Amino acid sequence: MDPGVKEISHFKGTARVAMEILLGLVFLGWLMIWVLMPTNTYWMVWFPKLRSQMDSTYFGTQGANLLIFTFPILFIAVMGCVCLHLGNKSGNYVQRINHPHLASWRRPVLVKGPLGIVSWIELAFFTMFMALLIWSFFTLLRIGFSNIDQHSAEEDGQQVWEAKLETAALRLGLIGNICCAFLFFPVTRGSSILPLVGLTSEGSIKYHIWLGHMSMTLFTAHGLCYIVYWAVTNQISEMLKWEKFGIAIIPGELALLSGLIMWATSFSRHKMFELFYYTHHLYFLFLIFFVLHVGFSFFCIILPSIYLFLIDRYLRFLISRRNVHLVSARVLPCEVAELIFSKSPDLSYTPTSIVLINVPRISTLQWHPFTVSSSSNMEEDKLSIIIKSDGSWTRKLYQTLLSADPMDRLDVSIEGPYGPTSTHFLRHDKLVMISGGSGLTPFISIIKEFIFKATIAGHQAPRIHLICAFKNSLDLTMLDLLLPPTTTASSDISHIDLQLDVFITREKDPTSNNPKHVRTIWFKPSPIDVPIYAVLGPNSWLWLGAIITTSFIIFLLLLGFLTRYYIYPIDRNTNEMYPHLAKSAFSVLFMCLGIVVAAGSAVLWNKKQNAMEGKQIENTEAVTPTTSPGSWFYNEDRELESLNHQSLVQATKVHFGARPHLRKMLLECKEGSVGVLVCGPSEMRHEVAAICSSGLMANLHFESISFSW
Repeated sequence: MDPGVKEISHFKGTARVAMEILLGLVFLGWLMIWVLMPTNTYWMVWFPKLRSQMDSTYFGTQGANLLIFTFPILFIAVMGCVCLHLGNKSGNYVQRINHPHLASWRRPVLVKGPLGIVSWIELAFFTMFMALLIWSFFTLLRIGFSNIDQHSAEEDGQQVWEAKLETAALRLGLIGNICCAFLFFPVTRGSSILPLVGLTSEGSIKYHIWLGHMSMTLFTAHGLCYIVYWAVTNQISEMLKWEKFGIAIIPGELALLSGLIMWATSFSRHKMFELFYYTHHLYFLFLIFFVLHVGFSFFCIILPSIYLFLIDRYLRFLISRRNVHLVSARVLPCEVAELIFSKSPDLSYTPTSIVLINVPRISTLQWHPFTVSSSSNMEEDKLSIIIKSDGSWTRKLYQTLLSADPMDRLDVSIEGPYGPTSTHFLRHDKLVMISGGSGLTPFISIIKEFIFKATIAGHQAPRIHLICAFKNSLDLTMLDLLLPPTTTASSDISHIDLQLDVFITREKDPTSNNPKHVRTIWFKPSPIDVPIYAVLGPNSWLWLGAIITTSFIIFLLLLGFLTRYYIYPIDRNTNEMYPHLAKSAFSVLFMCLGIVVAAGSAVLWNKKQNAMEGKQIENTEAVTPTTSPGSWFYNEDRELESLNHQSLVQATKVHFGARPHLRKMLLECKEGSVGVLVCGPSEMRHEVAAICSSGLMANLHFESISFSW
C-alpha cells in the first residue's frame, strides 16, 4: 500500500475511534440523566437551575428538555453517520466490533421463554433496563407518598389510599415514558446508532417487541388506575374533559385506545399478518394524541428516537415512490421464485441484507421483507431475492409469476437493501449454516460472497458446512439458487471448501416422478423503471447526518421565531395563557416541516445524479433476450456452468427419511472458531441455541437469523 494512503487510512481509523469514545461518554451521560431524573436532587436542584437559564423567550418551557434529552441523541446520530462513513472507507468497522473476546457474552443463556433466544449481553442490558424501571418507579412513588398524610388527604377531600392511588397512577405513566423513549430506536431501518453497537434493525425487532409490551402494560395500568380513582371519588366526568392548560384527558384516552389496538393485534402477527400490518399504522395517531395529552414540552423527553424514526420513515416513503426494473424471475417447481432486479453498480450491500417489496398488482399497501440472495460484489448490476409461497400474499405472487406471459411486465417497488454495515463471518475458521425450508435464503448470499472473496488474493474463506432440512425432494431445486444466473470465472463454486448435507424429512426414497424444470421469465422494461440505487448516493451516511442536522436547525428556527414573536408576548412562559393544543400542534408541524424540507431536498439532489447514472446503465445494458426460457442456460458460459453444477453435486449428500442430528454434527467441529448460523423454524433455532449454550464446545459461536417477527 502507498505510504500516503496508509497514513490517511490510519488517521481515519484513529479519528473514528476517538469519536466513538466521545459518543460513548455522551450516551452514558444521557443514561445518567434517566437514572437521576426520579430523585429530588434532579427536580428540586438541577432542573430548576437549568430551566431558569433555558426557558428563554425563543424556546419557552421546552428549551431545557430539548437540551437535556433531545440534543445528545441527535448529536450521537450525526456523529455516528461520520463514524460509519469513515468505517466504510477503512473497511474494518464491524470486524473490530465483533472482537473474539466478546464471544462469551454473545453466547445464548435463555433459549426458550417469552423473550426468545437471549444472549448474556442481551440479558445483562435487559436486567439493567428493568432495574432502571423499578428504581424510577419506587423512587417516584416514595417521594410522592411522603407528601401524603391524613391531613393533606382530608384537605383535598380524599382518603389516604385514594390519594396514593392517584399518585401511583401518575407514576406508572411516567415510567411508561422511559420505555417509549427507547421504543422507536430498533425500528429505524436507516439508523446510524444501531450499527455503532453492531446491531441491525431486523436483528433488533425483538427489542421493539419487548419495549412495546412493557410500554403498553404500564400505560394500560396508568389509565386503569385513573379510571378507578375517578370512579371511587365520583369524578368520572373527568374522562370527558379536554383542558386547555395542563394534561388533556381525552387525547390520552385516544392514544391509549390506539395503542391497545396495536398491542392486541401484535399477538396474532404470525397468523393474521395483514391485520397486524394495517393496525400497526395507528402509531401515527398514537403519537399525535400522546403529544396533545402531555404537551410538547414534556414530549421532548421521548422525542429523540421518534424524531430519527420520522426522518427514516419519510426517506422510506420517498424511496417507495419509484418503480424498479424487474429483469427476470426464476420460478421453481417447489413453489419458490427468485426475482432478479437491475441495480446500480455503486450500490453495495452485505450478505443477509433484506429488502421490502411492494407489488401493486397484489396489494397497493402491503410491504413484505425478503432476504437478498445475491452478492453485490459478484453481481454488480443485479440484485435478487427469493420468495417462498407460504402465505396469502406470496401465493398470489407465485401464481402471478406462473401465469405471466413471455415479455410480460410486473410493477414492483422496493425499499432497501438494509443490513449490517459489513460482514464479520470471515473471522471464523469454519461456518456451520443450518437452515429449515426457505431458511436457506440468507445463506445463499453468504456463500456467494465467500465465492467472490476466495478469488481475491490474500483472502482465505472459511470452510463451509451447509445443513438443509427440506420436507420433500422437490425442494432440492432450491439448491440451484446457490449458483448465480450468469456464471463467470469469479463465481466458480470450486473456489471454496463447501460441504452440503441435505435431509428430506418426509420421503424415505427418491421420488420416481420426473422433476419439473425451472422456468425463467423475462420481463419487459418500461421507461419509468429505474435500477435499484442508494437514494442518498454513495455517501449516504454523510447525507443522513446532514438531513438530521438541517431538519433540526429548521425546526429550532421556526419554533424560536414563533415563540419569541407570537407565544411569548401572550404567555410569558407561564403556561397559563396560551393553549397547549395550539402550542403542541405548531411544534409538531414545524418538526415535520423541517424533516420534509431537509430530506426532500437531499433526495431530489441525489435523484438527479442517479437519473444520469441510470441513463448510462440503460445504454450499456444488454438487450432483453427474446429466446425461449429453455435456451437461457445455453450460452457461452455453459461449460463453466456445467463445472459449477458438477462441483455442487459432488459437495452434496442427500439423506432421505431422516432429520439432522445437530448435536452430533456440531460437537464434531474441532476448528478453533466455528460460527453457527441458523435460520428456520423456532424449534430448530432453539435446539441449536441450546447446543451452543451448553458449554460442551467453547469454539461454537451462535447467531440466529430470524425473519419471523
